[in-house]
Amino acid sequence: MTSEPTHEYPRVLSIAGSDSGGGAGIQADLKTFAALGCYGMTAITAITVQNTLGVSAIHAVPPETVKAQIAAVMDDIGADAVKIGMLHSPEIVCVVADALRHYGVRKVVLDPVMVATSGDRLMAPETVEVLVRELFPLASVVTPNLDEAALLLGRRITGAEQLEAAARDLLALGAPAVLLKGGHLRGDTVVDVLACGPGEAQRLQSPRLASRNLHGTGCSLSSAIAAHLALGETLPRAVALARAYIVQAIATGADVRTGAGHGPLNHGHAPKALHKRSLG
Repeated sequence: MTSEPTHEYPRVLSIAGSDSGGGAGIQADLKTFAALGCYGMTAITAITVQNTLGVSAIHAVPPETVKAQIAAVMDDIGADAVKIGMLHSPEIVCVVADALRHYGVRKVVLDPVMVATSGDRLMAPETVEVLVRELFPLASVVTPNLDEAALLLGRRITGAEQLEAAARDLLALGAPAVLLKGGHLRGDTVVDVLACGPGEAQRLQSPRLASRNLHGTGCSLSSAIAAHLALGETLPRAVALARAYIVQAIATGADVRTGAGHGPLNHGHAPKALHKRSLG
């Protein structure tokens, strides 16, 4: 006789694009969820043809198929948190927003994937406006890098002293919290800013690590934040733990060659067993 289940895994759904090279997108998300002890699920929004050298083609998944994937997961398994990555068209943005509202998802990490590490543009320009209008208000936190923030704000950010003002301007677009990532700035220290409301900006710093293997860093960071939210952490704590995970993933993967270009992080540097929590 089979006993009745008494526990469940923390569940995280990634709604994002597929990276055939395995370093970013859905593949990086699943590796991150697993490494942090969460059960990962996916709704694939686009199939990219890419490797460590860049993106050579993008094939968008039909919106109705994206909708069906989300419904299949949510109607059966459910999700404690959702990470959103590459959304290539306005139609897919609207499908995702409708699903979040329908299922009442409250822990949402939105990584506005617009530009790949290689510099390739991954989001159609007409999609940006719809993304801001439909998804920013539904997100728990939005996690743009400097290139993405520049596209959203219409201005470049060239120094660490500009990060807090830029983060507050991103909040004004409708996001309840913003993690503005300053990794593209020069200097020996990486500075990010977490803004959770007017007057509430926290600077997060870590030493810059020399590595060519930074492909998928943003995807992995947003996934790590979503995983820690699913595990019950507060947003500031989830961000801090996620940054620590990424720093170690970069450090332990820096001496590895994968392909001829930007290689991946070492997602499995300290894997955790799947967490189990009581159903009661």
